[in-house]
Amino acid sequence: MPTTDTGASDRRSLHERIAADLRDEIMSGDLAPGASLPSTAQLKGRFDASNATIQKALQVLKDERLVVGRAGASVTVREHRQRTMRPASYMAPAGPGEPYRWLSEAAKLGTHARSTLLDVGEVRPPADVAAALNIGADATALLRHQVLSVDGEPAELVKSYYPMDIARGTAIAEKQRIKGGTPTLLAELGFPPRLSMDRVAARVPTQEQYQALDLPSDLPVLRTLRVVYTDGDRPVEATVMVKAGHLYEVQYEFTAG
Repeated sequence: MPTTDTGASDRRSLHERIAADLRDEIMSGDLAPGASLPSTAQLKGRFDASNATIQKALQVLKDERLVVGRAGASVTVREHRQRTMRPASYMAPAGPGEPYRWLSEAAKLGTHARSTLLDVGEVRPPADVAAALNIGADATALLRHQVLSVDGEPAELVKSYYPMDIARGTAIAEKQRIKGGTPTLLAELGFPPRLSMDRVAARVPTQEQYQALDLPSDLPVLRTLRVVYTDGDRPVEATVMVKAGHLYEVQYEFTAG
């Protein structure tokens, strides 16, 4: 496949530029899950690069968990090189006795998902969260901090914030899992989720995000600020979700009219 020579304006090293081109082909599906990457000889000819440079580029992709290389075999694209997250599937409260929808939806895809609760406490939230919850800049909110894993790998760092007048004295404020997830509990408390609004941005990972998500480099993460509203357009939950941009994509569905 032809490549555009942008070396004159691209300040990255050659192996980083090669990894970027191959990464794009993996994420777009041109190099499909399970497919073998072109041979080292083919890549050397395509990019006019040395064997050492090609191996450095491939190592970048291995470190990012996009490809797998085994001694004596070709380098192949991982079977799940990029997972698709569908926010609309997670909003509705879980039914009686059912797990949180994020976990059940992951199971439908044949993966094993797990939620690990890291902390629960009263904090002063980030400015954009405070604005979303319509609380003062110096006001506090109840934070539930967790990390979600898929097949043993950290997938998403989640910080959910709730107005104190809603969370205080409820299971939201307890450091334990909530059966069915917070959508179910909010509905039981008289605050059924009616509308969810997402703001998604690409950002350079913070130190906390870098470590929690076991990131191999400073590739962008996807940061979603999700605000959940109940009756009367009252915000009852604001969640900051961060996931590796090269391993996850977000799918939204709309209807015309």
